[in-house]
Amino acid sequence: MRIAWLSVGRILERVAAEKRERFDPLDHLVRIGIDEIAHRKGQRYLTVVVDHDSGLLVWAAPGRDKKTLDRFFELLGPERSKRIELVAADGAAWIEEAVRARCPQAAICLDPFHVVQWATAALDEVRRQVWNQARRAGQTAEARSLKGARFCLWKNPDDLTARQQARLAEIARTNEPLYRAYLLKEQLRQALKLPAAEALALLEQWLAWARRSRLPAFVKLAQQIAAHLGGIAAALTFGLSNARTESVNTRIRLIARRAFGFHSPEALIALSLLALGGLCPPLPGRNA
Repeated sequence: MRIAWLSVGRILERVAAEKRERFDPLDHLVRIGIDEIAHRKGQRYLTVVVDHDSGLLVWAAPGRDKKTLDRFFELLGPERSKRIELVAADGAAWIEEAVRARCPQAAICLDPFHVVQWATAALDEVRRQVWNQARRAGQTAEARSLKGARFCLWKNPDDLTARQQARLAEIARTNEPLYRAYLLKEQLRQALKLPAAEALALLEQWLAWARRSRLPAFVKLAQQIAAHLGGIAAALTFGLSNARTESVNTRIRLIARRAFGFHSPEALIALSLLALGGLCPPLPGRNA
């Protein structure tokens, strides 16, 4: 069974390689997305590169570090690297280091969705802090209530149920630091939905508010956002997000699930390139 599985993997890799000889998806790349995806338990990751103009998966390899991404740029070569104008990413330092070294002319676009995720994580850190304070003070009912308040704090206001709205109103009355953290998260989310010029102006005000919020998690978040302000501005200006990359990642996970997993990441990569990279050969019985 193991031998048969490996044989299938090698066949997939060979077919993908043969298709690449006739059609090179790395040609004509201008706007790309770079991301990582966990393909197995135990911290097993792939780095994936997507063409934002075609929506195709153009490259993937095991690993998630600068050394892994350098392999992509080595394959791309200096001339084609010079054509890259925009790179959508999630703020990972190893992606930015590789892009700056290999195609410094490209603007790195930090998807606002990831910035809101950072704010949600900071909000949850504040929630855990006030929950621990209530627990240590023997306020059992309050601690239990705070532990169950995660979803009403995370969700967009328009999506709250009546019960969650009531819980949020109770937090506003009884827990000022946590409600302040919630308002910081919500104002940031709303600001990043505005046109670029308005969003950036409001973001400067938000940074000033976060810095003086007396909430360590949001003071730290303000520093993080200020360090990535150029990437946020590029994403808002050019309208480039990680949506296409995340869509490809979702379909890679579906491929792995349907196959009940892969012993070899190379087999998963080959099948993903065939299915999502424009390399799939005509199937028997399909009309030309």
